[in-house]
Amino acid sequence: MIVLVTGGARSGKSSFAEKIYEGKKDVVYIATSKITDGEMEDRIELHRKSRPSIWRTFEGNYDLDSALGEEKHYLLDCITVLTSNIMYDMTKGEERISIELQKTVEDAIYNELKKLIDKINKRGNSLVMVTNEVGDSLVPENHIGRVFRDIQGRVNQRIAQLSDEVYLVCCGIPVKIK
Repeated sequence: MIVLVTGGARSGKSSFAEKIYEGKKDVVYIATSKITDGEMEDRIELHRKSRPSIWRTFEGNYDLDSALGEEKHYLLDCITVLTSNIMYDMTKGEERISIELQKTVEDAIYNELKKLIDKINKRGNSLVMVTNEVGDSLVPENHIGRVFRDIQGRVNQRIAQLSDEVYLVCCGIPVKIK
């Protein structure tokens, strides 16, 4: 079972995703955030405290399938941070990102996720993924922001197609949309 959970910032996505595995002990939390400053360190610590300590944590943005172990349940939080980290790695220093490079970045992100999804499906395990809905916000004022929004939006569409269920979380209330 592949589940995608989407919604805006602070909509309750992560809390809902964690509740899907409530009471389960054989869970791996795939964390994509990096500590870049004190604020991010605080945010990561809050996420750590919100989930059961018995869950194993895998931290990374690449080779996500190496998180797979004996456990049956996996929670990836979040695709949006994964996208931003991979996009930064592939485009740092660029003032303008060509359409070709945008496609290359999008495909790299999608392929990383698809490889994980394929292995989860092959094993008969479950995966819950969290992502931000970026299409309901303002149009970013700069080129890099618009490129990020476009790549994230397309990655979300492609991953939703691979998912068995998709939920939109708004004001802490999940709504099944697929």
